[in-house]
Formats: sequence, structure tokens, C-alpha cells
Amino acid sequence: MVDARLTLSILDGLFSICRLDYTAEMEIPGWALTGEFFSITRRHGELSIVCPQGNVPDGVREEPGWKCMELEGPLDFELTGIMSALTKPLADAGVSIFALSTYNTDFIMVKEDDLERAIEALTQQGHLVNQ
Repeated sequence: MVDARLTLSILDGLFSICRLDYTAEMEIPGWALTGEFFSITRRHGELSIVCPQGNVPDGVREEPGWKCMELEGPLDFELTGIMSALTKPLADAGVSIFALSTYNTDFIMVKEDDLERAIEALTQQGHLVNQ
């Protein structure tokens, strides 16, 4: 169980969360594959893309205006409670999140307008947020 302070860094720029209807013949669009951070997930006829907001072309269903916080990693797969240590204080502060993970670490995305409230909630719990 995680009981130590966690360290997060805020990635530069704004991100969009996009939804495309997925078909078997569909290729991942090139605009989704550029930038320092992007994530692509496919499930049941849906292709979800997280990418820099400026990459998204007109006409794509998107939820823009997200900031991304990266948890300092790599994280050991044996650790438990990492996400709850971050998401509980955010939920208590009324901050909606979008969570992502990679092999090495976790990411928490919050709307740009909620970023300061998110930072305050996390730091009050002893976590460090590098800006």
C-alpha cells in the first residue's frame, strides 16, 4: 500500500480526449500520432485518442481543455493504492479526472479550469506537484 508522498509533473500544453467510431478497416489517423504524449485505446467499436489539443482536426468528436499530470515512475507493479492516493483527494475536492497508465507510470488528467484546485488537493495530502 502506498503511504508515501507521490511526485507528479505537469506536462506542457493542453490535451483533448477524442472518440472515433472504429471499424476493422480503420487505420489510426496520423494526427493522433504526433506530439510528446498521446494515448490510443480501442474497444467495442470505439477508438479513444488522447493527444495534444492542437492536433485534432475539425469535425472530430472531442473533449478539449485537459492538463496532464505524470506520476514520477517507474512504478513497481506490486504497489497498491497508487491511484486511490491520487483520485480520492481529487474526488473530495470535486475535481473530475481522466486516468491513463503505461507500463512505467500513471497519468491523471484534469480540466484546465480545475488544475489549481487539483494541485491544492494533492499537496494538502502531502504529494508534490512540479509545475
